[in-house]
Amino acid sequence: MNQGSIKNTFYRYAATVVLGLAMVGAAQAQSKPNPQGPPDQFVLDAANQALDVLKKDPNLKAGDLRAVNAAVDQYILPYVDFTKTTRLAAGRYWRQATPAQQTQLADAFRGTLIRTYSGALSNVDQNTQIKMLPFRGDANADDVVVSSTISRPSGAPVRADYRLGKTPEGWKIYDINVEDIWLIQNYRNQFSQEIQRSGIDGLIKALNQRNQ
Repeated sequence: MNQGSIKNTFYRYAATVVLGLAMVGAAQAQSKPNPQGPPDQFVLDAANQALDVLKKDPNLKAGDLRAVNAAVDQYILPYVDFTKTTRLAAGRYWRQATPAQQTQLADAFRGTLIRTYSGALSNVDQNTQIKMLPFRGDANADDVVVSSTISRPSGAPVRADYRLGKTPEGWKIYDINVEDIWLIQNYRNQFSQEIQRSGIDGLIKALNQRNQ
């Protein structure tokens, strides 16, 4: 698979998990994922609820930005450490940013991900399913990777890996790998190039312009 095809696959199916996991709270309370439990079960429960929401809400499936934004605003914080995602994507430049710039960068990056992936939600249908692969890591570690396959309406299943860190609130997802493309690494290169050209404020401005 060439680089262009890999990136297209990444953009199409990362939405199922990156945005989907941000919407798990819309499911019924009795099946709420337990961030204090085993990491693979936590991801499975979260992803299954996400898929259930995506299948039932036509606005989300259609990639409606208002619906996606509302869902992310309400449900992303309990399950995803998005500040860590942004910090790692910015790399060494994060330490050079002021607290205000860090907040602005995280907000701009969030908008970029939503706009980039919202259209891909239409790929989810009633037959889309997630299956966890056997967990090979140490569940007592503070940082783990769990793996899954996501079935598609057509074609072979897509492999998706999730990197989780342990926080005082339990597990939180902060990175995803689809078809050998890690989200953070993919954006780190782009962030670095833009910051070298125009600084942190330039990166924030560029992201916000793309989000319009």
